[in-house]
Amino acid sequence: MIRRVILLVSLSLPLMAGLKNLSLHQALGMVKHDNLEVKVARFSEQMKATEVKVAEGMNYGSLDVSLSAMRSNDALNVFGFKLMDREATFGDFGFSEFLGPLGQALEGANSGMLPPGFSQSLDGLLQVQPNDLNYPAARNNYQTKLSYMLPIYTGGKLTEYKHIMESMYRMSKYDTQKVLNMKIYEVKKAFYDISLVERYIYNLSKITKNIKRLEGVIHAMEKEGYTKETDLLEVQAREAEAQSMYNQAKLNRDLAYQFLSFLLNREVSSIKKVSAKAPMPHVDKYVLEHNNIDIQKAKLGLRISEMAVEAEKSSLLPSVGGFAEYSSADNVLFNDFTGKDSYTVGVQAKWNIFNGGQDDARLEKAKLKRLQVREQVELARKGIALQATKLKTEILSADADIKSYKKQLEFAKRVYENYSSRYKEGMASITDVLIQQSKELESLLKLLTVVNKRNTKVFELESIINIGGDV
Repeated sequence: MIRRVILLVSLSLPLMAGLKNLSLHQALGMVKHDNLEVKVARFSEQMKATEVKVAEGMNYGSLDVSLSAMRSNDALNVFGFKLMDREATFGDFGFSEFLGPLGQALEGANSGMLPPGFSQSLDGLLQVQPNDLNYPAARNNYQTKLSYMLPIYTGGKLTEYKHIMESMYRMSKYDTQKVLNMKIYEVKKAFYDISLVERYIYNLSKITKNIKRLEGVIHAMEKEGYTKETDLLEVQAREAEAQSMYNQAKLNRDLAYQFLSFLLNREVSSIKKVSAKAPMPHVDKYVLEHNNIDIQKAKLGLRISEMAVEAEKSSLLPSVGGFAEYSSADNVLFNDFTGKDSYTVGVQAKWNIFNGGQDDARLEKAKLKRLQVREQVELARKGIALQATKLKTEILSADADIKSYKKQLEFAKRVYENYSSRYKEGMASITDVLIQQSKELESLLKLLTVVNKRNTKVFELESIINIGGDV
């Protein structure tokens, strides 16, 4: 038993451990299948697919089978049951109370001896209320019925309804793609954020080493009497500040890993770092027109509005339906089914010729909706093009800032090194050195911030042009 437990624990360790050295390509493949929001969107997509099947099934009509069991002593029901069972007799009409007196009268007529008042007696006989007909014994009725109803012509309404449902299914696929694009955007941003934080941590560690080196210089110069008491305190304060920034950066990195793990629905321990700058995607009018999800949804919405107009037109046309029914009834369940069966077939045509103008009003509303959606398509085209142009401009502006901040960072490093050397020679104060180091750190932060801002805009632009693959 203990061996089994040890074996199960050892097998589960690889599953519990986080993914290591995960590449961006692998992460993008995982987010398409493992992200929880994408899975939820796919369920919505599958539900729309079933609605298409429902719409298609309406063209084939409906076939129902029913079984009813009844018992009644109502005269009309009992007589109807017997007719359905094909068991009605003349006795059910009360002929037993009619034929006796009538036979005596006829027998007298044949012998030439009509009873006195015969005509009056016959009139009285016709007024008799037969007990067998009015007060029948209770009877059971079991009826099995197979009914089929088929829409033969609906003016195109069912056809357009099916096309609309198919288009709504395609719309749901676009919605799923939008969710996926957002998750791809977030995964890429998480990868580049982690990589930038790693570079920031690396640079902070170098700065911390420089501070410690400077602290060693102060200790060496202190023995010679060339330093002030506050020099060491200033350096130690700066070291504590750098260490705090280093710890904060590590916490931010851990948070980014947790977010990435959430996106992939898998624990991620480490990634393969990506380049500092995300590549600029190619964007033009053709790419936007054919790739952007919002434009595609707007175009599809226009087609749906056109289908809705055709569906409303069908209300002005007649509809034709057919039906067929096969049944069998008896006072005993499933007794002599084929011997007492029956069938009914028929066709019904219906055409509404007046309903107060409701159909015309609905058709006019559908036409107005089509015009509205047509304008929305144009709005989507121009709005997305403007958004893409704005993002491209911001990316190019960020590229210029990156070049500037790189030069500033390089300059700040050289100035710091210069002041550090001058401090050793007694030509600069420790305050001057630390000020230059602050400028170096400030330049580094500005550089990483603008790089992060640029990458974010690049990923937004990629999302607009639907880069990342289909669902």
